[in-house]
Amino acid sequence: MAIRVILKDTDPLLRQISKPVEEITPRIHKLLDDMAETMYDAEGVGLAAPQIAILKRVIVIDIGEGLIELINPEIIEKDGVQIGPEGCLSVPGVVGKVSRAEHVKVKALDRNGKERIYEGHGLLARAFQHEIDHLNGILFTDLAEEYYKEDLNL
Repeated sequence: MAIRVILKDTDPLLRQISKPVEEITPRIHKLLDDMAETMYDAEGVGLAAPQIAILKRVIVIDIGEGLIELINPEIIEKDGVQIGPEGCLSVPGVVGKVSRAEHVKVKALDRNGKERIYEGHGLLARAFQHEIDHLNGILFTDLAEEYYKEDLNL
């Protein structure tokens, strides 16, 4: 495993659409492992492959309930509304007020190629939507109603 460099918001790679994973290989397993290690090292709750300069539809999430690895994720259902603060490892020090669905259902492959359905409410729903947006070249700053500097002295 290796800690990768996280791209910052000015990098044009973050604005590109990621390609689907056609085959789950040992390289995809290593990518998942590296992404998890990078996310934990940066103290984030999610990371998308484009954030480490890999334009593949792969994300990892851990909101404190265990690691979730998703390959080719897609939102198949969403409802409700939540408006709240959101940040990003690619936009350090900035938080924005973003409107997201309160509940989402996501279909994805796991690292073994098995199709799985995940449901998320609240923070997990927000994380799913945020990371899937990265796969489509969208940053939270595109959606935020307002911004403020993160208070690092909490």
